[in-house]
Amino acid sequence: MSEVHSGGCQCGALRYQFEAPLRDIAHCHCAVCRRSGGGIVTTWVTVPLASFQWLAGTPREYASSASCTRSFCPTCGAQLTLFTTLSPETLDVTVATLDHPEQAPAERHIWVQSRLPWLHLDEQLPQEQRESLP
Repeated sequence: MSEVHSGGCQCGALRYQFEAPLRDIAHCHCAVCRRSGGGIVTTWVTVPLASFQWLAGTPREYASSASCTRSFCPTCGAQLTLFTTLSPETLDVTVATLDHPEQAPAERHIWVQSRLPWLHLDEQLPQEQRESLP
């Protein structure tokens, strides 16, 4: 049985869909995610790149580092995806933009070396100083 998930930005201009299980879900604590998303942590689900498609709208892209490109809505500014050349077969999707984010609890923390010292989220989850890629 396949799992189809959808989501989109705040204003509705961008809609996406992917067919993949909700796994490899991580709270990212890096400074780039904080600045790009405007929050103190960004939670990502990693999906096969081939399973992802835009259903409506055309996102803008921003190269946030030498290896990462983020897509966002040009109207409302919502950050939706991150592609990294370090894992070219996958795409990270922001859990907060899923239609049903409650179905995607985090499984680990990444980039905890950059974690804000006053932030405490589910300390029982595994923690990686950087990020381990498959």
